[in-house]
Amino acid sequence: MCSPSATLAVWASAWLAGRAAPDDVLDALGEWAPMHLVGASDAETAIRTGLPWPDPEDTGVTLLLKVIREGTGNTGGELRLVLPVPGDVRGLPPGTEFERSAITAGEGILIGVPGRPGNGLVPIRVGQDVLQWTAFSAPIPAVPAVEVGLGEAEYMMRQTVRDAADALTAVQRVEVDRHEFDARKHIEEQMADYARHTYPDSMSVQARRILQTADHVAAILAVAQRESVSLPTTAAAAYTRDETLRPLWSAVRTARLAAVAGAVNGR
Repeated sequence: MCSPSATLAVWASAWLAGRAAPDDVLDALGEWAPMHLVGASDAETAIRTGLPWPDPEDTGVTLLLKVIREGTGNTGGELRLVLPVPGDVRGLPPGTEFERSAITAGEGILIGVPGRPGNGLVPIRVGQDVLQWTAFSAPIPAVPAVEVGLGEAEYMMRQTVRDAADALTAVQRVEVDRHEFDARKHIEEQMADYARHTYPDSMSVQARRILQTADHVAAILAVAQRESVSLPTTAAAAYTRDETLRPLWSAVRTARLAAVAGAVNGR
């Protein structure tokens, strides 16, 4: 699992469907941090949601699940994951505090009916063992971040695995004399970190497979990026590297969004 927001999205949706208990959600989030603070971003959001403000409180998952249940309880209510980065803000409501916070965090969740006012949740790490979730008032975009089916996402990931391996091979050619470079070891370490985070039993095999493949690609790209940055290089070479990796990272985000959307919607 790639982020606390993805974990919350898939486990909360399983809870809403009656296929997981609140303690299951708590256990899953506990792999990210043992303590979760929850609060509102402003007084208006606090009044509307009943969340603490101005100081967040250690409430476990109770208030998170309350916000999610209330936001998805209306007809057409949705739970959406977003994984934005600068230059790729798919699925975000523009010009909002939620947008700015989600871009900074690289993740977030939108809750509500498309085209209507709703809520957003963004986690940030405020200590080694503490995540703080902030709720924002935010309009829910009419169109989700991605409209890619599971079949298309899986096919895309198969191609991206090959492209990521090619990118790593290019780095290894340059580093032939650097004996400390052990790509396989670094990739395995990254994959082990991803594997700590579990999926609900109700998640489809296909959605699970897509997320696992996306994690594999992300591990390869992270190693390629880290090692290439450590090399002496020119501005032109750095630009070429970034241009090579950018669409691969975008494909990873697309696949993760599609797989989580499939899990949330029972596909």
